[in-house]
Amino acid sequence: MEKHLTVLAVESSCDETSASVVRDGKEVLSNVIASQIEIHKKYGGVVPEVASRQHMENVIGVMEEAILKSGLTLEEIDVFGVTNGPGLVGALLVGVSTVKSLAYGLGKPFIGVNHIEGHILANAIEHELDFPLICLVVSGGHTHLVLVKDYGEYEVLGRTLDDAAGEAYDKTARILGLGYPGGPKVEALAKEGDPFAIEFPKAYLSKDSLDFSFSGLKSAVINYVHQQEQKNLPYSKADVAAGFQEAVIQILEDKLFLAVKQMPVKTIALAGGVASNGTLRDRLKARAEKEGLRFLYPSPVYCTDNGAMIGVAAYHQYEKRLREKRFSEISDLSLNAYANMPLVAK
Repeated sequence: MEKHLTVLAVESSCDETSASVVRDGKEVLSNVIASQIEIHKKYGGVVPEVASRQHMENVIGVMEEAILKSGLTLEEIDVFGVTNGPGLVGALLVGVSTVKSLAYGLGKPFIGVNHIEGHILANAIEHELDFPLICLVVSGGHTHLVLVKDYGEYEVLGRTLDDAAGEAYDKTARILGLGYPGGPKVEALAKEGDPFAIEFPKAYLSKDSLDFSFSGLKSAVINYVHQQEQKNLPYSKADVAAGFQEAVIQILEDKLFLAVKQMPVKTIALAGGVASNGTLRDRLKARAEKEGLRFLYPSPVYCTDNGAMIGVAAYHQYEKRLREKRFSEISDLSLNAYANMPLVAK
């Protein structure tokens, strides 16, 4: 009989508690997500302490449900994976402590996974990856351009110097009174507006820079709304949303294809929570087709935080460390959680 390698992975970096059972780094046997959106809505955003307490309440139940839905038993799990950074450190610690304890008690290996790597490899669930490729990671906490040379081999080409694109979406939603989470609400409202009625600034930093900056755009939106309201002048919230989104997408598109020009590849990918934005996907897909590039993106359930993407990353990390005989990096009980953790170790 063919021997499979099965991973049980936990993701708890922000406001979703998720557990997934993944076989051979590809087949998702289960993917259970307990969202905290309704809890954080009344605060207008994620409250770290509240998130940590919710993870503590949810994590065991979510893991049990993932195992049950997979059709396997806990004893049939070969490897455990867990996000250990970056993210909210209290939230991360819940997942790390739980998985380490379980793996140690069962005598099974475990692997810590970088959250950004998880987002990148979400693309591997439904697509065969051909390397090298460039991945644009866009979420509430991260905006990265990453050269993916192979599984576990990354080079960060550019990243945000201040706010992430998803954070700018949330702040724009707040100033427009749309509520939390902001991304889907801004996207929906933008469809009713004219993206060129209000021209907001776009920060390119320098001609060849692959880094991002969204704080100026966020401030420009806030200032525009405040000025209109202070002067009792009418304005269209739909046009604000559309103008804001056009600025974000234009920046993301231009930087991604500048990266392709600087470092030619045949495949580009999109990942992260903002990858579920249909307008962004359509723009990048059209540009990729025009330039003869293969364009990959995950299904919406794998764009937002989920255990399956962590399971895929844990599988490939485990396999790589076995091949390279880096046994000391497997089941390291000193594994900790880090609010800031670079994708590529310096």
